[in-house]
Amino acid sequence: MDFVPEYNPDVLRQKALRQERITKPLFKKLKKQKPKSLDEVVNELHDEVFRQIDCLACANCCRSLGPRLTDRDIRRLSKHLRMKKDEFADTYLQTDEDGDYVFKSMPCPFLIEETNECFVYEHRPKACREYPHTDRKNYYQILHLGIKNAYYCPAVLYINDALIKRYGLGG
Repeated sequence: MDFVPEYNPDVLRQKALRQERITKPLFKKLKKQKPKSLDEVVNELHDEVFRQIDCLACANCCRSLGPRLTDRDIRRLSKHLRMKKDEFADTYLQTDEDGDYVFKSMPCPFLIEETNECFVYEHRPKACREYPHTDRKNYYQILHLGIKNAYYCPAVLYINDALIKRYGLGG
């Protein structure tokens, strides 16, 4: 694997912006075609790249992306922090334009900046546990997230590059 993770958020954004010119039309095509092999290919790439990635060297997702918190997430986190649900929501959450609960501010209030560790890792929201969503089924349904997440996650940037090589340019 010829992959050197890029953790610098500015460089990552520049690379993702250049890559998006290719991924946008390619992913539109893939979404229509729904290739049977796509899930298998993306899952293999996910496993391959996460053997190389050190999320603690990065934490761009924790610094930049606010996850949607479900009621279950809120119950689990408030219980872990020994807070009432309403107190937890008042302290950490706001409602976004879609009516979803998200953190009031970024970086994530549970990110330990010095080490990039998560203070509530075992109890973190579902969206955080599933990020960057490259190991799920029916990946064609969320290809648009692959474009967005490449701006923050070096693993997704690599996976997108590999998808371009495999499916792009007449592939």
